[in-house]
Amino acid sequence: MSRFPEIDYGPLTNFLGQWRGDQGIDVAPEEEGPNTEAYYDSIKFEEARDLDNAEEQELVALYYHQVVFRQRDDKMMHNQTGYWIWDKANQRVMHNFVIPRGIGVLAHGTYEYDGDRVLINISAKADDDYGNFTESPFLQQKAKTLSFEQSITLEKNKLVYAQTTLVDIYGSEFHHTDNSELYKQQ
Repeated sequence: MSRFPEIDYGPLTNFLGQWRGDQGIDVAPEEEGPNTEAYYDSIKFEEARDLDNAEEQELVALYYHQVVFRQRDDKMMHNQTGYWIWDKANQRVMHNFVIPRGIGVLAHGTYEYDGDRVLINISAKADDDYGNFTESPFLQQKAKTLSFEQSITLEKNKLVYAQTTLVDIYGSEFHHTDNSELYKQQ
C-alpha cells in the first residue's frame, strides 16, 4: 500500500511490497553448453515517489532490490537493484537496473490491463535510442549483451516474470533465460 496516496503509480501500483518465490528456473551459458539451475528469489519494491526531468517530464518511480539463490546449495547467484518508472504522459514503462558484475540496463515498453492483471513488456537492444546497456570492458569482450526482453504478469498477490538476455559469449550468441513466480508477503 502506498504511503503517498496522492501519487499515481499507474501500472506499477501493485508492485509495492515484499515478494518471494521458489519456482525460478535459470538457463545460463557455460563453455560446455547451457546450464539449468532452479532458484528462489526475493524482490522488495519501495516508493521512490514522483520526480521530473528539467521540469518537463513527470515520472513516478519504484526502487527495488532483488536477490536470487540457487536451490541446490543456497548460494547467491544474482543481486540486482534499480527502478521501475512510469511515464504517464507517454504511457510508457521503463526498467532501469544495475548488476554488480559491471552492467547497467535501461529497458522500456508498454503495459496493458487484462481484468485484474497488469501485463508489462519491456525490451532493450544494443545501440537503441530508447533502451541500452552500459558494460564493463571485461563484459564487452567476454559476454557482450545484445538484447534484453522481459514480460511481467502482475496480479494483486502474484508476480510472474520471464526474461531473455541475448549475449555474445564463448564465440556465439546465447539466449540466457530466467523465469519465476513470486507471491506478495506483505
